[in-house]
Amino acid sequence: MSILRTTSASDLPAGARRRIEFASRSQPKPFQTTAERALARAAPNEPDIEEVQEEFAWTFPEADEKAASGTPWNKGRSVGAKLALKPKHVWSLRFHLQNEGMVRDLAMFDLAIDTKLRGCDLVKLRIGDIVADGEPKRRATVVQQKTGKPVTFELTEQTRDSLVGWLNVRSGCLEDFIFPSNQNPEAHIGTRQNARLVKQWVEAIGLNPALYGTHSMRRTKVALIYKTTGNLRAVQILLGHSKLESTVRYLGVDIDDALSLSEAADL
Repeated sequence: MSILRTTSASDLPAGARRRIEFASRSQPKPFQTTAERALARAAPNEPDIEEVQEEFAWTFPEADEKAASGTPWNKGRSVGAKLALKPKHVWSLRFHLQNEGMVRDLAMFDLAIDTKLRGCDLVKLRIGDIVADGEPKRRATVVQQKTGKPVTFELTEQTRDSLVGWLNVRSGCLEDFIFPSNQNPEAHIGTRQNARLVKQWVEAIGLNPALYGTHSMRRTKVALIYKTTGNLRAVQILLGHSKLESTVRYLGVDIDDALSLSEAADL
């Protein structure tokens, strides 16, 4: 009489168990939404879902809804990396915010340009991060949420002046957030509200808000530095990237950039 024996996972060799576990993790579940699949794939050092949505200008619920209706989720939308602002755009935005008396927005805009931080890090800045002995620091260091690594940035005179103007209105102690939420003064402004403000700013000076976002603020200064110097290593340090390849992809460096730098080196 034969006896059927059921083999459990614990009876298999270690190598076989690892292959089975990897295969089960790799298979997407049919009932998962786009957001659930993205969260399942996300590693601890990858950007959070809100940051991905804000950077590429689409939302998971909208994508799922359009997919169900048979309509491409990106139809009629501008997707992809956001453009950096040009110097003339920065000057126009500053003039607009100053002329409208938008003290908080001017400080937020100047701080975003100088710090080159992601939106999730910018909104969480506390007064004590950039103020010492009652004055804004010339240089400051914060730990990035995405990588857990510190990044140092400079604060220009323009930014220090706009910060002083805002903090005189905002008041508060060193432990308070620089930009508090309107609903809860003890919390910071949200990343989505920050993104909405950026779109309002660029629209006010005649730019297409679909082409710009909070990452435009992050890219603006480093794009100018790269264009002026061609120093990728300096840009990598300023952005807080651990790999140079990430900086190359972030700036969109291509063969034309390399050739332009080569042509400028006249021997």
